[in-house]
Amino acid sequence: MMHTAVGWHVEMEFMEDDEHTRAVAMVRLPDGTEVRAHGHAARHHTDSNQPRVGEEIAGARALNELAMQMLTKAHGEIDAASGRTSHPIHV
Repeated sequence: MMHTAVGWHVEMEFMEDDEHTRAVAMVRLPDGTEVRAHGHAARHHTDSNQPRVGEEIAGARALNELAMQMLTKAHGEIDAASGRTSHPIHV
């Protein structure tokens, strides 16, 4: 049996100010499809300014949303190919 290696390219971008971090995650699939998701983090005014922590939180939230969109996409493709409603895909 032959296996084909497939790669996905995920890009992350961050926009930050002193209290907020926004992240955008995008994956490009081999068929040319792009899926985007957003994440947000807010710093409490009593916390020290740690931009990397905001990026980690906002980035993780964007990646989580991206994962949920990919599951929904896969579900739709399973349903379309099988002609029936598939069982939910749980994380």
